[in-house]
Amino acid sequence: MNAFIEELKWRGLFADMMPGTDEQLNKEMTTAYIGFDPTADSLHIGSLIPIKVLAHYQQHGHKPIALVGGATGMIGDPSGKSNERNALDEKTLNHYVDCLKSQLSRFLNFDGTEENSAELVNNYDWMKEISFLDFIRDTGKHITVNYMMAKDSVKKRITGEGGAEGMSFTEFSYQLLQGYDFLHLYKTKNIKLQMGGSDQWGNITTGTELIRRKVQGEAFALTVPLITKADGSKFGKSEAGENYWLDAKRTSPYKFYQFWVNATDEDAERFIKFYTFLSKEEIEALIDEHKTAPHERKLQKKLAEEVTVWVHNREEYEKAVKASEILFGRSTAEDLVSLDEATFLEVFDGVPQKELSKSEVLGSNVIDLISEKSGFLKSKGEAKRDLVSNAISINKEKVSETFEVTEKYLIDGKFLLLQKGKKNYFIVKAV
Repeated sequence: MNAFIEELKWRGLFADMMPGTDEQLNKEMTTAYIGFDPTADSLHIGSLIPIKVLAHYQQHGHKPIALVGGATGMIGDPSGKSNERNALDEKTLNHYVDCLKSQLSRFLNFDGTEENSAELVNNYDWMKEISFLDFIRDTGKHITVNYMMAKDSVKKRITGEGGAEGMSFTEFSYQLLQGYDFLHLYKTKNIKLQMGGSDQWGNITTGTELIRRKVQGEAFALTVPLITKADGSKFGKSEAGENYWLDAKRTSPYKFYQFWVNATDEDAERFIKFYTFLSKEEIEALIDEHKTAPHERKLQKKLAEEVTVWVHNREEYEKAVKASEILFGRSTAEDLVSLDEATFLEVFDGVPQKELSKSEVLGSNVIDLISEKSGFLKSKGEAKRDLVSNAISINKEKVSETFEVTEKYLIDGKFLLLQKGKKNYFIVKAV
């Protein structure tokens, strides 16, 4: 069996492939592509599997192409959806395309000196030249409506399965447009394989059929499973239904790290195969080690490290670890002061805040600050008693009545973290 397919199989990332795919990959360096529709200005962690598949493909000596769907993104893929996606205006869509191109370039080797260097393409570049009449005359006639209707993604929408509300002609045409992409890339870049999630099987095989019927060529399909958590629930969203994005402006590296480090034992065993490039031997050793002391969460920590470094960088990973340790008292005041505003506020999400002028904060008497000025404590008397009993911390360090706030104590130049006991927090924002 081909080494790339073996890799996918042991990692649990193989769903199906067309007959002959294995032989094609063994025969020669083969160019393959995966499509990414620009529905936002960032990809989210649901895109990590297709990105990783392309990266593995390149590591095994083949040539990967990442297609950004500037044209198909105007329509929206109906696969796995019960309602039609809202159409985007052209300016927004072009902005999303540019953002995704920039993001994808971080994960693959685009060094043009290598024979199997990755490429980025945008299907709008070839679709914009084709008129509707030309398309239905030259392409549409090669695929029957019966063939298109037989696809699961179409049948479910038309029969109303799962609460679906039917399908417009626009979405119905999506599989033909995706099929045309495959045909165009087959002819212009000798692409013989399209890969994607298992819900893409129908769209991909429409492309192989179009290649067979129109140019008497042979092309192949390979799919990977759709990822869910071990309990069957949806993967990649917070409890509030929010996506975890790959862009640090949308999802901070701290929050991203927390997603992975909080995986259950069962999910961590699966995810470390899916989302890291660690070898089979390394992963098996990690799993065995984790089972001897699961409370240490070594598997989750390694998973979170590998994915956070891959998506962001080691510096952001180390910041995320420091931020996480702050909550458990294993960090220094310097670690806390070094946090940026976004990370600090995420670590202490929900903690009450009071905004004061810098002149009220800097050099102020600590008793006044933690009582009358901030309202953290009810009175000066309570403040004094708590300070004497060593119950008050500022920026995670115990303070006395003589403590004085200076600029060096301000987190990101503007915050102070007040604390009474272990869990009673309060934030002062100096503006």
